Amino acid sequence: MSDQPSHPRLSALVERAARRATHASAPVLALVHPCDRLALEVAVQMSASGLARPMLVGGRDLIRRAADDSAIEIDDFEIIATDPAPAVAAQHAAELARQGVVGALMKGSLHTDELMSAVVSKSAGLRTDRRISHAFLFDLPRYHKLLALADCVVNIQPDLKTKRDILSNALALLRQLGVSRPKVGIVAAVETVNPAIAATLDAQALVAMARDGAWPGAVIEGPFGFDNVISAEAARIKKIDSEVAGDPDLLLMPDLNAGNMLYKSFNYIGGGDCAGLVLGAKVPIVLTSRADSVPSRLASVALAVLATRSSTPDY
Repeated sequence: MSDQPSHPRLSALVERAARRATHASAPVLALVHPCDRLALEVAVQMSASGLARPMLVGGRDLIRRAADDSAIEIDDFEIIATDPAPAVAAQHAAELARQGVVGALMKGSLHTDELMSAVVSKSAGLRTDRRISHAFLFDLPRYHKLLALADCVVNIQPDLKTKRDILSNALALLRQLGVSRPKVGIVAAVETVNPAIAATLDAQALVAMARDGAWPGAVIEGPFGFDNVISAEAARIKKIDSEVAGDPDLLLMPDLNAGNMLYKSFNYIGGGDCAGLVLGAKVPIVLTSRADSVPSRLASVALAVLATRSSTPDY
C-alpha cells in the first residue's frame, strides 16, 4: 500500500502553513464553543502540528466536561470562559478578533448562524466594505492543481454586485496563496449569453469589469458550462477559444444550489477533499461540518493561517 497521502496538495498546504509558523510565533485561533469531541480533536491536532495556537472560547464547565467525556487533555490550552450560551461565546470571540487578540475564528459545536450572526453584527466591528462570502479549495484526484469554488455556503442567490464581491474575496485568497495569475471560469448552465438565464448575463458583466481592470492580473472568462470550463477538449469540440478552459484556478458558481451540489459531488463522487474559509470579514473564519474529515479541518486551519499571515496585496 502506498504511503502517499490521498490528497497530497492539501497535505502540502498544511505543511506550508506549519513551516511558516516555525519562523514566527504561531497565530492564535479562537475555537468557538468547542464542546464536543470533534472540536477538541481539532484543537489538539492544530496544536500538535504547529499550525496555530488554539484558544478555547466558551463555557468552561461545558468544555471541561466534553474533554473528560472524550478523554482529551486540554490543560495546555488557554480557555476564555464565557456564559455557556453558544451565542455569547460567539460574541466574545468576535470581540477578541476585533481587538487583534486572535487572528482567525473557527466554528466549534455551535450552529453556523450563531457564529456568523456575531461576526456580521455591526457592534462586532468585523465587517468590511465587501459582502461576506465563502470559498473552498479542492484537491481532486483527476485535476492537476488545487481548484477553488465560490460561493457554495453563504450567499444563496447572489446578484451581480454580490458576485463581484465573491470573486474579489476568492481572488484575494488565491493571491495570498501565491497564485499570481489566477484563471477564473464563471459557470452557468450554458456557455452562451442567454437573456433568459440571469447567470449568463452576470458572467458577461463580470468579464466586462475584468477587461476594464477590476481584477488586475487575473484571467476571467465566461459564461462556461461545467464541461467546457473543466475540460479543454470539451471546449475545443465546442469551438471555444479560451485560456481558462481546462486550467481554471477558480470556478465562480451561479448560486448556492449549484455550488453546494457541485462541492458535495466533488467530495462524495469525485474522491476529493477540501479546505474552506469565510472571507470578506477582517479575519478569516473556518466553518466546519460534522461530516468533514480531520484532514479537511486541518487544511482549513492551514488556509486560515496562510490567509491571516500573508502580506500579499488585496484585490
